[in-house]
Amino acid sequence: MFDYSLAHWLAFLSAAVLLNLSPGPDIAFILGHTMRGGKRAGFSALFGVWSGACLHVLMAALGLSAILAASAVAFSTVKWIGAAYLVWLGIQALRSGGGDGLIKAAGESLPVARIYRQGILVSLLNPKVAIFFLAFLPQFVVEGAGPAWAQLMLHGGLIIVVAAFIEPPLVLLGGRLADALRHNQKVGLWLDRSLGALFVALGVRLALSSR
Repeated sequence: MFDYSLAHWLAFLSAAVLLNLSPGPDIAFILGHTMRGGKRAGFSALFGVWSGACLHVLMAALGLSAILAASAVAFSTVKWIGAAYLVWLGIQALRSGGGDGLIKAAGESLPVARIYRQGILVSLLNPKVAIFFLAFLPQFVVEGAGPAWAQLMLHGGLIIVVAAFIEPPLVLLGGRLADALRHNQKVGLWLDRSLGALFVALGVRLALSSR
């Protein structure tokens, strides 16, 4: 059970590190909340994104992601909902005044549970992530090393474990910077505008993407 070679682990862990270092909506969401709401908001966003990733792994292990990959209608539906959600977050940030923007409001006024739920949605409503897990994880299923679903769950969980070594330091660094800049309204305005533009761009990119 789970008997893998050293080459297997080196290949998998290298891929997992590169996956977690690649920029995307998840990282932008986490760092955006961190910069405008501090470490507490950043970690709430982080745990939300991780929860969404866990659901993606579970769906891949159960084969549900295969439906998304095979059905053009299902893929397009999730893609457009996800794109609209990212654009909506971006517009909220662009319309802010810097002192009461989306991210600051989320970090200081809104309960952390709401940030957590937003993180889950940002992760879940990206069909490219679901299809990536479906295409990526099976490559590391080894015959005779256990049931395929168990191997998928193991490797999917380890991707999130790798993220636990990479992403929290980013939140801590962002939190320190946020503490230093929190009371500067001009900086807050710049952060809101930049984050808003980034989310809109990511939403448009997702909308224009294909499988």
